[in-house]
Amino acid sequence: MIDPVAFSIGPLSVHWYGLMYLLGAVTCLVLSRLRLRCEAWKHSGWTSDDFDDLLIWGMVGVICGGRLGYVLFYGEGAFLRDPVDIFRIWQGGMSFHGGLLGVLIAVWFWSVRHGRSWIGVLDFAAPFVPPGLFFGRIGNFINGELWGAPTDLPWGIVFPDAGSLPRHPSQLYEAGIEGCLLFIVLWLASLKPQPAGRISGLFAVLYAIGRFSIEFVRVPDAHIGYIAFGWLTMGQILSLPLLIVGIYLLYCSLKGEACLSR
Repeated sequence: MIDPVAFSIGPLSVHWYGLMYLLGAVTCLVLSRLRLRCEAWKHSGWTSDDFDDLLIWGMVGVICGGRLGYVLFYGEGAFLRDPVDIFRIWQGGMSFHGGLLGVLIAVWFWSVRHGRSWIGVLDFAAPFVPPGLFFGRIGNFINGELWGAPTDLPWGIVFPDAGSLPRHPSQLYEAGIEGCLLFIVLWLASLKPQPAGRISGLFAVLYAIGRFSIEFVRVPDAHIGYIAFGWLTMGQILSLPLLIVGIYLLYCSLKGEACLSR
């Protein structure tokens, strides 16, 4: 496996996982410049400064929401015994669903400050999220964490901390589906104007389906295990509300109804 530490400068160690966050942010900036040149967005009123400001708010939402989500959803109440545990980010532990809630809240505040439609901002920002998910999952792979179930398929990988059996590289599956495939669909769909909520709805539905499916070959956190039926995981449970909201947004966009627009 790859050493999680990319390089060291004296006592300072720079981890690949941190670099993945940086790459995700840089990719968002580059894509935003390309997006603002598209015909569908030239007269949208968006500027590069607007997006840069929104990106900062979004990153704060990702970090705060991702950590709080992990502590609440996966921490088994450890923060009740030791509230300071919430701030121990260096010990690891981030939740996508918590990060998403953090971003939604941050975007809402940003939208109110700038007098923009919340769902309109989400539609604009949605295609920039998958690249961040892609790099995040690559970071998980490099760290040798969140591995999959044992497999005899030729691309099975032995993860040092998971025993001697080859396993599904579920991190790479998620990078491909949540990152590459989702980005392609959202980017192409947003090349022309769409009804409010459609791009956000597509993101929610496709992510939820992809995440729910991959969880079948991904080993759940050891301290939580399967929630029910010997296969239902916390990730699947948290994806169901996202799927419902996504279907609702797509329904409203097809009917031309305003929903969650403010």
